[in-house]
Amino acid sequence: MSSLSLIEKQKLERELGMSSGYVLGFSNRTFDDFFREVVGVSIYDSYYDQASGSKAHRTRSFWRLATDEQVLLFLNGLREGWEIYSDEPIPDSAEKLLKQIIRRLGGHSEPVAQPKDEEVQVQIDENLSQRIFSQLIELADLAPQNRGFAFERFLKDLFDAYGLSARSSFRLIGEQIDGSFVLNKETYLLEAKWQNAPTGAADLHTFEGKLSQKAFWSRGLFLSNSGFSSDGLQAFGKGKRIVCMDGFDLSEMLRRRLSVVDVLEAKVRRAAETGRPFIPVRELFV
Repeated sequence: MSSLSLIEKQKLERELGMSSGYVLGFSNRTFDDFFREVVGVSIYDSYYDQASGSKAHRTRSFWRLATDEQVLLFLNGLREGWEIYSDEPIPDSAEKLLKQIIRRLGGHSEPVAQPKDEEVQVQIDENLSQRIFSQLIELADLAPQNRGFAFERFLKDLFDAYGLSARSSFRLIGEQIDGSFVLNKETYLLEAKWQNAPTGAADLHTFEGKLSQKAFWSRGLFLSNSGFSSDGLQAFGKGKRIVCMDGFDLSEMLRRRLSVVDVLEAKVRRAAETGRPFIPVRELFV
């Protein structure tokens, strides 16, 4: 049970606009994603059912049942992602309140710095990392008609090296999925492209459409070696179930021997906090 006081809860309710039954501008999906990725709980679990089951009631249940550590994750996530979930900058009164409660609960009143290079846990040895990096370089020399399938095989080997239970390309009626893998017990579908031009909004929307036909908890990783056009990312929008990686992310990850698990977790969390599907590795790991 958290140590939030009655007054703190009432002030939070006022800042979050909970008297309407809602919480900021969260939709059902973004509310679920926020709690899963930022806080680490399934807010739509029956454990948090209360009264009407509205987002406001579920948040009150969370405050009552959560640990202080979980409440800190919730509050820090709100501070960083407020503008995404309310479509307006955080008010001074809300910023001040969140900082006060975070300090009282023993957390940081400022966002925690991203891990430095030497702080990241390396999960594969140097020889294996170099071999995988060499395979990535060799893909550029292949004929275009062979490169796509070789790229998919490379990614399966990469994910397998980090214990992500990768599955290679499979076909369903009317569509093809380039593969899948498991991260933190969540299944991700994979779309992989190696082409000359940056990936645009049309391909992103197509992949999002594939996900919409799967179970509601399905998520996706879109990996485009040539990157993503800025116009395409803007047109694609925010708050989707896709995170993105490009070729620079892959080479940077292998060159610095970053764990692909750490990289994907950082991308998923930042996407949940900001709504942006693509954050470069060089921004996540300074």
